[in-house]
Amino acid sequence: MSFFKKLKEKITQKEEEYEEQTVEADSSEEEDEEKESLSEKFKQGLSKTRNSFSGKVNDLVARYRTVDEDFFEELEEILITADVGVNTVMDLIDELKFEVKKRNIKETSEVKEVISEKLVDIYYGDDDEEVEELKFNEDGLTVFLVVGVNGVGKTTTIGKLAHRLKEQGKNVVLAAGDTFRAGAIEQLEIWGERVGVPVIKHSEGSDPAAVVYDGIQSAKSKGADVLICDTAGRLQNKVNLMNELSKVNKVIEREIPEAPHESLLVLDSTTGQNALSQAKIFSEATNLSGIVLTKLDGTAKGGIVMAIRKELDIPVKFVGLGEKVTDLQAFDAHAFVYGLFADMLEESEQKEED
Repeated sequence: MSFFKKLKEKITQKEEEYEEQTVEADSSEEEDEEKESLSEKFKQGLSKTRNSFSGKVNDLVARYRTVDEDFFEELEEILITADVGVNTVMDLIDELKFEVKKRNIKETSEVKEVISEKLVDIYYGDDDEEVEELKFNEDGLTVFLVVGVNGVGKTTTIGKLAHRLKEQGKNVVLAAGDTFRAGAIEQLEIWGERVGVPVIKHSEGSDPAAVVYDGIQSAKSKGADVLICDTAGRLQNKVNLMNELSKVNKVIEREIPEAPHESLLVLDSTTGQNALSQAKIFSEATNLSGIVLTKLDGTAKGGIVMAIRKELDIPVKFVGLGEKVTDLQAFDAHAFVYGLFADMLEESEQKEED
């Protein structure tokens, strides 16, 4: 079986698993919308990256009839310009060279399938394929801490995540811990009303740790399943950032052992390598368990997913693939690679049918 067919099978399996988890949501603006498949969401969401990346790869394949050193050099440049990351690209090229030699591949068109296969391998590394899934507390309240600089879509991500969890039948509470940015509390309240979940808040400028403490007590009294905590996103002073996050973490750990169960960093994928720099700073300030990449549909450099995973060893848990409340999509490396190579995969399937 070709790797392209295996990709499709994996994606179908994921779709079936998600449908089993999801309960019927209350009536909402999204209820009547036609459900898109996981593969279709990633295909549409990655169209900018795919049009840029696939176009260049196809052009490269058309110009080279044999797989030689010059071919690999140009492929390396294409991958780097897609923000895959220099270290990741070097590893990928080495893997490709090895596979080309091992499989005795002569024609450049055959390399496309090997690239997609190796991207999935590099993403997962030694981890199992459940690395992207959220961790929940089986014995009580689950706490998710959400961090990120201002302007990356942190509050919107929290709202969409709350909606997603509610669709799965979970009772969700939000804590408005970003007390420093003007309008942050009100913005979270709007999202709370929109998706139908309560928001615990204090006044602007108050202590974020105190808000999170009240959020935990309120969530416990309501018998909630999940508490999602917003946090301040100031990077001007790294020491202050570390102190604030450390204080919030201590409060959470004191009230609920082994929490937070997820510390999610929200990054704007359109900022490319700057997102990688932010990830490095936050990973020093708190123990990150996952990344949420927003605006992936708005960039031609979606390869940043691979760079973050490889260079920081932090899995991407969710990606933003559009404006709708349902467009926060659980990340899956198979669906991501399918989104990158969708046109090539369909072309390959067509050839097989012919």
